[in-house]
Amino acid sequence: MEPFAEVPLFEMDQDEDEEEDVLSMKSRGDCTHARHDLVPPASTEHDTFIYTNFMKSHCCYDAIPTSSKLVIFDTTLQVKKAFFALVANGVRAAPLWDNKLKCFVGMLTITDFINILHRYYKSPLVQIYELEEHKIETWREIYLQYSINRLISITPDCSLFDAIYSLLKNKIHRLPVIDPVSGNVLHILTHKRILKFLHIFGSMIPKPRFLQKRIHEVAIGTFKQIATVQETASVYDALTIFVERRVSALPVVNEQGKVVALYSRFDVINLAAQKNYNNLNMTMQEAIASRACCMEGVLKCYPYETLETIIDRIAKAEVHRLVLVDSDDVVRGIVSLSDLLQALVLTPAVSCRLHDAVSSMKPPSPLSQHIPDIFERSCCQD
Repeated sequence: MEPFAEVPLFEMDQDEDEEEDVLSMKSRGDCTHARHDLVPPASTEHDTFIYTNFMKSHCCYDAIPTSSKLVIFDTTLQVKKAFFALVANGVRAAPLWDNKLKCFVGMLTITDFINILHRYYKSPLVQIYELEEHKIETWREIYLQYSINRLISITPDCSLFDAIYSLLKNKIHRLPVIDPVSGNVLHILTHKRILKFLHIFGSMIPKPRFLQKRIHEVAIGTFKQIATVQETASVYDALTIFVERRVSALPVVNEQGKVVALYSRFDVINLAAQKNYNNLNMTMQEAIASRACCMEGVLKCYPYETLETIIDRIAKAEVHRLVLVDSDDVVRGIVSLSDLLQALVLTPAVSCRLHDAVSSMKPPSPLSQHIPDIFERSCCQD
């Protein structure tokens, strides 16, 4: 199915509403498996390609839960009501339906909420008219002036490798799975959902030896120019960093540089839940103290811990990132879901294709030409 001719609204926030069931392996007659043949170079250890081949041998339909919640908004809905509906339903994004075009035209996410607040906030004494009165279609008209003009989606029979590639190449965190026959959105795939699928069903395949390497050895994550925010800074300061640095979470640090909390894009939606989004002058300390107890806390990891330990911790805690700290709790890096999927799934595919291209003295394939751009992670942490 060709992508729709409209762009999704901002999709840079992480990630997924909780599913109501555990993953269960499903099968479907028309699901195409193993769409990419991958033969590792002779000099490369085979277990390097275990997770790449695993993702190529399962389609997006396999990762769709048997029961989950999907909220859809009409573009004529008021923006304020839409964000309250996200909070009420405990979801972080919703596909947008345009009744005039009779198709899905984008996604409304928490990042839209952040951008609206950051763009129009003036002071606690001035009401944010644009949030109170704008319809979704009005905000889209403003945003589309500065955007690429297409919606990124995938069909259920595409491989999970295709899904990972699309998520990382396009630097998005939500990928609608759309039935090519009915045009209906079946599910929204995320990094979190895919890693959960791998964590559960990956036990069926041999465990790669590289999982026993320490995180400082494999260098998976973001370790330079880490975006942080002081606990004395304002919430508006945090929103500015979200917008300018395009990160999805900020370690909150004290005067000594020690991490004391993690403030994510999802935490910002708590402002809508408490209806205090007109007071962005509050300090990070105040914002963290007032947020709901169910909000994602700060989970840490250390350079000496193995990759397997880190994957297990992220998967079991169902968080989107770990803050890498030293023995003094000073922030040294961020290890995110997209970092892990890049390293476990895409990097072996790139190395294999580059090896084949060099061996045959032919130019690299289109895949190997594009994927290196994915790994440019300067000033961008998940």
